[in-house]
Amino acid sequence: MFKKTILLFLIAALAGCSSSKPAIATTKKQASVQKPRTASTKKGTYSKPIGKYPTTNNTTEVIQSTSKTVVTSDLINNYVLQFKDIAMANMQKYGIPASIILAQGILESGAGKGDLALEANNHFGIKCHKDWLGESVRHDDDSAQECFRKYTEASESYRDHALFLVGKNRYATLFTYQKDDYKAWAKGLRAAGYATDPNYPDKLISYIERYNLHQYDCQVTGKTYTAINKGAPVRNSSSNPASNSNDPSLYEVQKGDTLYSISKKFNVLVDDLKRKNNLSDNALSVGQKLKVK
Repeated sequence: MFKKTILLFLIAALAGCSSSKPAIATTKKQASVQKPRTASTKKGTYSKPIGKYPTTNNTTEVIQSTSKTVVTSDLINNYVLQFKDIAMANMQKYGIPASIILAQGILESGAGKGDLALEANNHFGIKCHKDWLGESVRHDDDSAQECFRKYTEASESYRDHALFLVGKNRYATLFTYQKDDYKAWAKGLRAAGYATDPNYPDKLISYIERYNLHQYDCQVTGKTYTAINKGAPVRNSSSNPASNSNDPSLYEVQKGDTLYSISKKFNVLVDDLKRKNNLSDNALSVGQKLKVK
């Protein structure tokens, strides 16, 4: 009995010690997982790439002549600047308005980018006809593979255009109009059969007025020009050498003058005179202004 009492006492003592012992946390500390860093970049302001942007309204249009050509207003302006001097020289020599020459060049050649202009330097869509002895190209127009004239340089096409109008009887009525009456000339060309398009005169007049081509008529005639389209470039006629008789670099052709006599007078080669003035032959007219320096 005594042994049982001692045994119970020991069991009670051990149980008391076990219950009073503080609990020890045995959970394993988890390794901290670092979330991936996300770049918190602030959305910046978008800026366009630096480049050349037109300062004017560079509109696009389609010119339908002997080929379909897409052009811009800048391209047409550059075409005018390239050929205006030839057009004015032809106006002086042959009596055809420079504005009409340039407008026809724009329309017939697609501002120099049409197939015939690129392939044959043909800026006016002139076909071979029976009297043509020069080179030619074949091109689809009113009929398949028609014969068109081919030129070495664009200036030859401009000269041939003038000779074509001067030399054909059906265009004789045109030369009864005022030299700078571009509206009468535009309508007269259609009436004489230059083009079959009933809107041909309106197209020419539209180019003349949109691109201020009449200013070049005025530079030849000496009249004052008032711009129709304020947005298109206009040159002051007084700044044009062809209208300034006091310009020492110009010489006005007198009766009896030849390119040879003028070349001797100003100590310049005949070929240089022709190049400076876009002349394709030696023909001169009284009153014509030539660049001699």
